[in-house]
Amino acid sequence: MNNHKKRIDELIEIINHHNYLYYVLDSPEISDYEYDLLMRELIELEQAHPQYLRSDSPSQKVGGEILKGFNEVIHSTQKLSLGNVFDEGDLRDFDNRIKRSLGVDEVEYALELKIDGLTVVLNYEKGVFVRGATRGDGIRGEDITANLRTIKSIPLRLKEPVDLEVRGEVFISKKDFERLNALREEMGEPLFANPRNAAAGSLRQLDTSITAKRPLDIFVFNVESISGKSFQTHVESLEYLKKIGFKISPYLVICKGWQDIYEQCNRWADERGSLSYEIDGLVIKVNDLRYRDLLGSTTKAPRWAVAYKFPPEKKKTRLKDIILQVGRTGVITPTAILEPVRIAGSTVGRATLHNEDYIREKDIMIGDMVILQKAGDVIPEIVEVVKSERDGTQRAFEMPKHCPACGSEVMRIDEEVAIRCTNASCPAQLKRALFHFVSRDAMNIEGLGPQIITVLLDKGFIKDAADLYLLKDRREELIQVERMGEKSVDNMLNAIEKSKKNNLDRLIFGLGIRMIGQKASRLLAEAFGSMDRIMEATYEELISVEEIGNKMAESILAFFKVEENLALIDKLKKMGVNMETEKKNIIQNEYFKGKTFVLTGALTDFTRGKAKEIIESFGGKVSSSVSKKTDYVLAGEEAGSKLQKANELGITVIDENTFKKWIERRE
Repeated sequence: MNNHKKRIDELIEIINHHNYLYYVLDSPEISDYEYDLLMRELIELEQAHPQYLRSDSPSQKVGGEILKGFNEVIHSTQKLSLGNVFDEGDLRDFDNRIKRSLGVDEVEYALELKIDGLTVVLNYEKGVFVRGATRGDGIRGEDITANLRTIKSIPLRLKEPVDLEVRGEVFISKKDFERLNALREEMGEPLFANPRNAAAGSLRQLDTSITAKRPLDIFVFNVESISGKSFQTHVESLEYLKKIGFKISPYLVICKGWQDIYEQCNRWADERGSLSYEIDGLVIKVNDLRYRDLLGSTTKAPRWAVAYKFPPEKKKTRLKDIILQVGRTGVITPTAILEPVRIAGSTVGRATLHNEDYIREKDIMIGDMVILQKAGDVIPEIVEVVKSERDGTQRAFEMPKHCPACGSEVMRIDEEVAIRCTNASCPAQLKRALFHFVSRDAMNIEGLGPQIITVLLDKGFIKDAADLYLLKDRREELIQVERMGEKSVDNMLNAIEKSKKNNLDRLIFGLGIRMIGQKASRLLAEAFGSMDRIMEATYEELISVEEIGNKMAESILAFFKVEENLALIDKLKKMGVNMETEKKNIIQNEYFKGKTFVLTGALTDFTRGKAKEIIESFGGKVSSSVSKKTDYVLAGEEAGSKLQKANELGITVIDENTFKKWIERRE
């Protein structure tokens, strides 16, 4: 055997073994440093000898693949959901129904904690992970194999070469969730409502490297199918899953009769706060698999299992004050300051009040006694006011007309509940806006992390994004700053200088215009070609751009009406930051000279940007809207109103095949 292949295979087995010890058994045998050395050796060998790269290699858990979307998966068997029970009487009825159906006096039940996460289905062939999908509607799910591969506790190769399908629950622990949200808050990104939403959102990322960075974990809780093996009980099947490499449901308990079950439910209702992950109840399953076959299922749920759901814990406390916080996009959010109270495992002193409408709807006043609970047992929220305890000292709260941080007028767009400060230079928004401006998907300035930006702001080196481009004149001062150093300063300054050449869409996204994400930024850059042209665009011109809707157009117009925003753009322009769409192609010939195209619908062999480049390389122009001046409309699948307008005006419509024939003849 080739020595390189032999060493790669050996490293894969060693690292998979240590992954199992660390992520499944929580019993590591080597240090993180030793593990990192093994992983580095493996990656270097695989890069040098890619012909020996294996699909089950632990190096494949780092992500990096960019997915176009998620394909539909038809499950081999319907993945039923569970019926819910809520109290002692429901449990008694469930137990009696089971015994009556089976004609027995006693039934053994397996109780598991109901992890609050996202259910997934994993498929293995000859012990190798080949596919993973969401449960979806139970019949159809989404293929998320690439993202599931990044989860450290999902084995890519089992300890036995079996064909099987299992179900599990992907989740994020409480501490990891808090760290993830703290980082998102620091970066000015929207917070996840609860760990379940965070897990679900992480699994549906199209960039697998993002999923790989999220602290996802899994408990496998059921064998859906297996070839060549059979089990007598559910507990026996879980023990087998653990033996071959899976992380199985923790705290598995056997009970006989509804009284034992109810005792366990009460126990965990009190103790769930001590767990490192969120649970929202217990799952009760008939342990004997033969009994399960006899009991069968309804069209919606198995008859042999139910989920006991915990009632949300509620506490009464006083609302002492309401303060305002200004986010990166200018949203002004009211926050309740409470007399601290312990609820669902932690002490709570604050709760979001969301917006002005929420306060009015619940008739919340400063000084009220309020009932507090945690949404999803995580996010504190006020569910009601104890109006019977009002004594006349309470006072109404009103949202401000001006930003509490900078004094600029606030704005509320029709049909939205959020009130916003429109000043991009608002000091409360500035730090988070800068985090966003330098981020990978925006101006992509390496070496300018949150800590460095905070230092630069605190020491007065910068007051807005444009000031970053003046830092080159303060190199010597920067080197003297603690933890900066000559090399890191030079790297940072080089990265800042390099960012001046970014294409226009990165700058648009970096400005943080509300509702304008990466795709919309790219569409605007392609449609208008320059920042000046976007700033001059009318409402009608904006909504004529594919996928730019009414609210997005209103947001763009509002952004460019603010003098501070215009001043920032002018300052960036003077610093030499690129304000135009990159022109990559020179004209190959003039076959399309004087011809104007409009692109609509989904193209299969070209991106919108590539088709535009080709047309321009042949001397033509691409417009964002159909008019009498349009010569051709290139229509892809699901073409909409632009195709209809072209037909009404009698403009020539071509499909993608015709377009390819034209350019092939002229290349």
